[in-house]
Amino acid sequence: MARRKKIYEGKAKILYEGPEPGTIVQYFKDDATAFNAEKRDVIDGKGVLNNRLSEFFMVGLNSIGVPTHFLKRLNMREQLVRQCEIIPLEVIVRNFAAGTMAKRLGIEEGTPLPRPIVEYCYKDDKLGDPLVTEEHIAAFGWASQQDMDDILSLALRVNDFMSGLMYGVGIKLVDFKIEIGRVYDGDFQRLIVADEISPDSCRLWDIETGRKLDKDVFRRDLGNLADAYTEVARRLGVMPQNATPMEKPKLIN
Repeated sequence: MARRKKIYEGKAKILYEGPEPGTIVQYFKDDATAFNAEKRDVIDGKGVLNNRLSEFFMVGLNSIGVPTHFLKRLNMREQLVRQCEIIPLEVIVRNFAAGTMAKRLGIEEGTPLPRPIVEYCYKDDKLGDPLVTEEHIAAFGWASQQDMDDILSLALRVNDFMSGLMYGVGIKLVDFKIEIGRVYDGDFQRLIVADEISPDSCRLWDIETGRKLDKDVFRRDLGNLADAYTEVARRLGVMPQNATPMEKPKLIN
């Protein structure tokens, strides 16, 4: 498929015009960032792994009736997705205390939470994606009360699906982030899961050893990020059991 006009480039993905109206081609980069892009590197094969894993999760969600923007994978780094209007919120679901929540509330990392806690952050890199309440969301018109009810329902359904899936392969779903988009069918609006679901947007710990299999490996210099993501893909059957992280092709002069 011929590449079309670039629409947007973010820290981990590039969006291009799709082949048909209402579609977008989402390209997964090898770039890794942390601490609001203060720490950066290029991890060979990361984009391939995230493309395949996000496809796996989105297809699974679609199959159980949780609507997503995913249409089909085009190649090892690109997928075709439905164009939508992204609500400017990061929706975070936490099952265990970790990361900023553990620091903010002084809770030991890894402490089980009495129930899943859903948090919202305003999507703005310059502001550091600040935590906001439903009052902020309503006051600034980012989403209606009906939207918020639907977002909460979607987030908890994604959590149920992902938690069970990961537990089945010996992985603890500590927390994750999703984004929600609006799509319109005539005058009718509905909300769908958009962006990506991958180890970039989840905290994943091995149940037995506590080994981190997510972007904290990069954030905290705990080893090879591609190895961690490959392990997740192997356990889920997304990649062959003997797979090794894919490297970029080398040019021969």
